[in-house]
Amino acid sequence: MTRPRQFPARWPLLLLASILSTGCTIGPKYQRPDAPAPVALKELKGNDQWKVATPSDGLLKGKWWELFGDPELNRLEELVAPNNQNVAQAEAQYRQARALVMGNHANYYPTIGSSPSITQNRNYVEKTSTSFSLPAIVSWEPDLWGRVRLSVENAAANAEVSAADLENIRLSEQALLATDYFLLAAQDMQLKVLADTIGSYAKNLQLTIDRHAGGVASKSDITLAQTQLAGAKAQFTDMRVARAQDEHAIAVLIGRPPSSLEIATTEIKGPPPPIPVAVPSTLLERRPDIAANERQVAAANANIGLAQAAYYPTLTLSATPGFLANNLWNLLTYKDRSWSAGPGLSETIFDFGRRKSALVGVEAAYDATVAAYRQTVLSAFQEVEDDLSDLRYLAEESVQQQEAVVAAQEALELEVLRYRAGTDSYLNVITTQIIALQDQQTAITILQRRMTAAVDLVKALGGGWDRSELPTMNKLLSNGPPSKP
Repeated sequence: MTRPRQFPARWPLLLLASILSTGCTIGPKYQRPDAPAPVALKELKGNDQWKVATPSDGLLKGKWWELFGDPELNRLEELVAPNNQNVAQAEAQYRQARALVMGNHANYYPTIGSSPSITQNRNYVEKTSTSFSLPAIVSWEPDLWGRVRLSVENAAANAEVSAADLENIRLSEQALLATDYFLLAAQDMQLKVLADTIGSYAKNLQLTIDRHAGGVASKSDITLAQTQLAGAKAQFTDMRVARAQDEHAIAVLIGRPPSSLEIATTEIKGPPPPIPVAVPSTLLERRPDIAANERQVAAANANIGLAQAAYYPTLTLSATPGFLANNLWNLLTYKDRSWSAGPGLSETIFDFGRRKSALVGVEAAYDATVAAYRQTVLSAFQEVEDDLSDLRYLAEESVQQQEAVVAAQEALELEVLRYRAGTDSYLNVITTQIIALQDQQTAITILQRRMTAAVDLVKALGGGWDRSELPTMNKLLSNGPPSKP
């Protein structure tokens, strides 16, 4: 009699190796899409004010706000990252995206569970039997077509998007605080000018009253002087309202109630500092919003592979080893062991175009993310060019405006002398005073706009961030704290 063929005890491992060796890779290989980057920045040509930062040691790094040399600004900026609630929300969303990576990566491994049970049966002769079962349920889907790999790639790319978004929000909130701070400082400077102007107007009013008492000035001159003084006081009060609102906005940016923050009177301490500007190709690596859009393209590319993998069958390997006994004390003995195992294969034969439509949809989504990425790159270069041009022309305007301030002040002094001598009317004094005040206010506004443009340029250049700071796969899968990508 022929005995049945005996398979070696390691045949399940051989079968598994055979299955894995037949797997193939599904989905297009990812390549970063090309972006419309210029060879050089237009606003740097022929401009000695801005120099391209070479070598890279001259690029923005770390605490960029320290370039402005303002201790109070430095103190406030340090409070943004740990306390700002928009940053906290983005950080939590990053942790959530990271958890999805770990969850998808776990699909590389089998699922192991158990369903212990106690069963009692009573037969027709009224005898009762009890059985005890302690099975282990093991199931595993080999990654034959790359479904797990593609899902991990998709989740990892989305986690990198979230990490880049976190950096972009952090930079945006820091830049917004700097902008609000310089606006508040400019308002303090405006308040000082108005306070000095109110003092001058009060002196002129008293002068006019004295001249009227001496029969030199008319009653209408007193009325004009009173009107001018009251208008300046109203401007002063309105400026205080704006300052209070900016102080409240800064408090919210550092995660504090508006009532708990008071910023002492300050001023803008000088023109904006030189900002090191990177070459265009480097800019693509230093903006977190560009990195986020590029990682969205990578995630969309993985989605195409997942849609293609839906055309292939799914293989599931399952086994149920365990123990089965009629006596609880003998449940874990070797003779009461039991097991069952077997593969399962499933495949969709007809779906009437569902998979095809899904594939067309994700391919269109990929094209949309590529277009969004390229648009983000174009917008980034526009922002840099805009900020460079703002800084260039505002610097020129500042010099011109300062000349106007000096000229207006000289004209005012001459007009007051003529009025005192009785050779000119008070209406001409008022007109000249208005011009002088407006020129001073405009000079402060231009300085504040220059500081804002400098902050915007820092933001447009990425604020010192670098693409290499995106979390690696090892970082995404680590058990360490994910507070900073």
